[in-house]
Amino acid sequence: MPTTRRDFIRQSSVLTAGFLLKKDEWFKGQTKIGLQLYTLRNEMAKDPKDTLAKVASQGYKTVETFGYNDHKWFGLTAAELLATLKSHGLTSPSGHTFPASIFLQSGWEEKWKPAVEDAKAIGQEYIVIPWLEEQYRKSADNFKKIATSLNKAGEVCKKLGMKLAYHNHDFEFAPVEGQTGFDIYLKETDPKLVSFELDIYWATKAGKDPIALFQKYPGRFAMWHVKDMDNTPKKFFTEVGNGIIDYKKIFNYAKQSGMKYFFVEQDVCPGPPLESTAKSAAYLRKILK
Repeated sequence: MPTTRRDFIRQSSVLTAGFLLKKDEWFKGQTKIGLQLYTLRNEMAKDPKDTLAKVASQGYKTVETFGYNDHKWFGLTAAELLATLKSHGLTSPSGHTFPASIFLQSGWEEKWKPAVEDAKAIGQEYIVIPWLEEQYRKSADNFKKIATSLNKAGEVCKKLGMKLAYHNHDFEFAPVEGQTGFDIYLKETDPKLVSFELDIYWATKAGKDPIALFQKYPGRFAMWHVKDMDNTPKKFFTEVGNGIIDYKKIFNYAKQSGMKYFFVEQDVCPGPPLESTAKSAAYLRKILK
């Protein structure tokens, strides 16, 4: 134990320095650039197999799914999707499933376990809660109820060899009855059962510094959504490297954040989405060398 304030500061500095590994140290063998397929939602709806082939050709190694429904993704069964991924050298470590409002409904457990089992069947490690509908965001009690259920859902995941994460937008950082939904989630979920997928664009748009969040909650952010913000009053989506978010700096804090996977996402693209995904991948390959 440090005996003086000076000792404490010195030890803290050493610990902090340990988190700030150079990218070539932290990402050695881990530079698998991922893509959240929602960016290509129209393409996936038309021809998921061809779209996944194009994603792989751009140098992406992992994909994050969305649109899970009736034991299928994009109309493909778990076996069909897994085979398609493997044929293109892709894996899917994570997938977005139900909105958080499922945890405000009775009987959610009946839907939850089969979804976790399906996610595991395609090789996923994380099942992600991606969204909370607007009508449920005005009550701190809703966030607390969701946090309680996230812990229970995380227990189910753990028993099945899976993990649970929650993905943010900007609304989680808005005040609600003297606190924020994000603070409630971080304080009232068990770090051993619930991780977070930090959407760096939405956190930034909410006025939060991602690095400050990593420092305040080290190890809680198992995944990131990597998307950029254009330099206009609208602060709209743009390709990674084409905006004002300093990803060169942010990636230096990957270890402190606890990040294992990151996924490019661009909710809206100015032209063909595959052109935007190619630009983002090229920039990330350059800065993560």
